[in-house]
Amino acid sequence: MLHSHCDRADPRRRPPLYFAIFLIALVGCYRPVITPKHLPENLIAPHIDNAQAIDLSRLSGFASTNDLIELGDVIEITIVAGVSDQGPLSIPVRIGEDGAALIPLLGTIPLAGMEIDQAEQVIRQQAMTRGIYRNPHVTVVMETKAANKVTVIGAVEKPGTYDLPRSSSNLLTAFVAAGGLSSNASTKVEVRSPAKQEFLPNTPRENRLAAFTSGSGSAPVEVAPVSHSVQINLITASQSGRGVNLRDGDVVMVPQLDQNPIQVLGLVRKPGDYKLPTDRDLRVLDVLAMAGGLSSPVADKIFVIRRVPHEPDARVIKVSYQKAKRMLEENIRLASGDVVSVERTPLTVTFDAFDRFINFGVGATARVPLF
Repeated sequence: MLHSHCDRADPRRRPPLYFAIFLIALVGCYRPVITPKHLPENLIAPHIDNAQAIDLSRLSGFASTNDLIELGDVIEITIVAGVSDQGPLSIPVRIGEDGAALIPLLGTIPLAGMEIDQAEQVIRQQAMTRGIYRNPHVTVVMETKAANKVTVIGAVEKPGTYDLPRSSSNLLTAFVAAGGLSSNASTKVEVRSPAKQEFLPNTPRENRLAAFTSGSGSAPVEVAPVSHSVQINLITASQSGRGVNLRDGDVVMVPQLDQNPIQVLGLVRKPGDYKLPTDRDLRVLDVLAMAGGLSSPVADKIFVIRRVPHEPDARVIKVSYQKAKRMLEENIRLASGDVVSVERTPLTVTFDAFDRFINFGVGATARVPLF
């Protein structure tokens, strides 16, 4: 019967069973090191966008002239009658949500969207048509322009609540009122509109009135609070020229960038934590320069340890220092919270030992007296 070489081997030289089990378990749990060339999509660091470099002027949305009469505006109407007519009438009037003004003696007259001189002509014509005045002289003066109260919070220079003219109530005027975006502002903002009571189409008129006259807890079931939230990418909106208009009570939330420092370890002159810039990308060679460069001239192996959201274990990306100096693909972009470790290798250990030996020899020779 033939026996294999393994069978004839000394049993005492075989690895113990528990050691083999340990190796199998170790290999099973090991996550292989990844090279930049084979970096999967979920491990690519996001590009850092500078919010302060965005052309905010393209976020203005609609813009109407202040000469137009709009909803909520307060105008002063003066009617001077003829010799045989009544005395002059001067009264402030607010433009209602239906776009009309309720003028004493004349009734309701739609004025929203008109210029001042147009409104004067319409009021004069209606006064004569309805037989109130024979040949009146009408003057309209803009007293107060309607404004939207908009709250801006988060990464802006002056968070707060601001009155924005309804004719230009948009993201641009909101950011200008708040002093502009801060240096750590994200390019993705959220606009929240407050919950408002909206009635179902078949809600009777008496129920709508009851919703505003009844006490708490007795409002009809036809009334439902409705709120809205919109996510806006400032870069996309600016590039497309898509303006973002704001309504009364809106809240603009500008989050801060979630930027944890980059930790640099190993064979560098100044190990430590380094801040990730908010206005540009940071790559491996950049952070090594910030750390004073490599402390060993033969060091080449760099591990970038990166955590991926919703994954329990960190992933390790192996970068070559020499290749990173020649190829952008190897000089990978860093992400928030990365750990960059310049590793010791047999070559660096040998070089360090040789360097110490040379330095020791030179030092000893310097101490030996020549005579």
